[in-house]
Amino acid sequence: MLKVIGLEKQFDGLGVLKGISLEVRKGEVVAIIGRSGSGKSTLMRCVNNLEKADGGTILVDGQALVKDGVYVPVKDQRSICLKMGYVFQNFNLFPHMSVLKNLTEAQCCVLKRPKAEAEKYARQLLKKVGLEDKEAAYPCQLSGGQQQRVAIARALAMDPELLCFDEPTSALDPLLTQEVLGVIRSLAKEKRTMVVVTHEMNFAREVADRVVFMEDGVIVADGTPQEVFGSEKVKAFIGLGD
Repeated sequence: MLKVIGLEKQFDGLGVLKGISLEVRKGEVVAIIGRSGSGKSTLMRCVNNLEKADGGTILVDGQALVKDGVYVPVKDQRSICLKMGYVFQNFNLFPHMSVLKNLTEAQCCVLKRPKAEAEKYARQLLKKVGLEDKEAAYPCQLSGGQQQRVAIARALAMDPELLCFDEPTSALDPLLTQEVLGVIRSLAKEKRTMVVVTHEMNFAREVADRVVFMEDGVIVADGTPQEVFGSEKVKAFIGLGD
């Protein structure tokens, strides 16, 4: 579903991604962990075309977004990116739109769905994330956990084949964190293809099929949760080392 080969990214001459290679298969949940500044979020932003890579290749469902550092035409970039949904750590809902409007706007404008069809689907998704009674509310009237659940529903409304989460609980307190992780767990049970950048180690251990540990712009461990959490570097990262 997703294949990254030799991905490079620099900011002001500083290498943030140093030849990252990663593959995510259809139906797989991959958790990406690592210290702040290790390149996790930059990797996700490059994959979703929110940052431009300086080198390497990104394939989405076999289609090249960028190949050997050269991007496909903008029109093709847009069609490829529609295969992916992105959930930001700070929600990024439209503050001047109701919850229902947040979920229907892109459906109508980008996918050209009729309004009635878009609203019906939006209500189904709000029920899925436990917010069917909030469709008329505005983001400022919701808790952080509710806003993030709306953001997840908004991403799902575009029918992505790959769902990417960039530290979706980092702005939430522990109780609200569990609300959001509960939704992601339910999506994992549906065998949705997901990549989750997270600091929640228990979640990564319990839900992910694979865990990727990044450090200083490179992948230093990639395997099952048992394999990765058993490595000495990861034990040191989570405070279980000698």
